Amino acid sequence: MQVTNERNNAVISRVSASVYNLVALLSGLLFGAGLTISTMVDPARVIAFLDVFGAWEPTLAFVMMGGISVYMPLYWAFVKPKNKTVFGGSLHLPTKTDIDKPLIFGALLFGIGWGISGICPGPALTNITSGDLGIYAFILSMVIGMISASKMSKKLG
Repeated sequence: MQVTNERNNAVISRVSASVYNLVALLSGLLFGAGLTISTMVDPARVIAFLDVFGAWEPTLAFVMMGGISVYMPLYWAFVKPKNKTVFGGSLHLPTKTDIDKPLIFGALLFGIGWGISGICPGPALTNITSGDLGIYAFILSMVIGMISASKMSKKLG
């Protein structure tokens, strides 16, 4: 991939696969550290957030607002104007905007799983090092669900 200077469109450098992967690794570590520091890897805290009519815990809302407040201006300043990723690759945004049955069904399944377990994919991967066997069962179930959904989607067209 090439990184270009906006002024004269000259190639500044080549981004190797190892640099790209290093940035991806560091981004994942930063994300995981943020989840851990904010205690969003604790299922009890997430379930308390979802309990809006009980002992509601608003911490997750603040974590979401913090993430959005950092991401949104950077996206609008650097990514959206060029319609390219940070490394210059094509940006593939979804074009489908319909609220259809698969979207509703998928959202319901995700919400039910999140509400029962208090875990979603990001915190599950962050919790791999916890030694909790339940996390491994969750991740295995998540992978099986993803593979099954992909196969069903291909069959349905």
